Amino acid sequence: MTDSQKTVLVIEDDRDISAAIQGVLNGAGYRVLAASNGQDGRRLIQTQKPDLVLTDMMMPRMGGFPVLEFLAELPDAPPVIMMTANEGSRHKAYAEMLGVVDYLRKPFAMEVMVESVARAIAANEAKRTTEA
Repeated sequence: MTDSQKTVLVIEDDRDISAAIQGVLNGAGYRVLAASNGQDGRRLIQTQKPDLVLTDMMMPRMGGFPVLEFLAELPDAPPVIMMTANEGSRHKAYAEMLGVVDYLRKPFAMEVMVESVARAIAANEAKRTTEA
């Protein structure tokens, strides 16, 4: 882990899944924020500026797609990994069009998620370094 702890925002309405993901990411050395819907997630993105967003697709009040649409309008948006139990390829294509860096189908292995998070943050850091 680098000297500055990276922040991951988990937007997931299922409490058990959210708790499991938070626990694993905390254990991997990340600072973890959590929201149970897209509206709260958007608020946290604006106030906390996370290094990465891990969002569920289907949630009450606001799902993952409006979150992606919101992020697409931000000048310095964090990378996003979408998690879903949805098997549809149209959803995956739309998520990728909106810029997700990875798409995890539930249920997924926690180590796969941690690797995906680490990869996305590293790629974003490299991108920022080359742009600076």
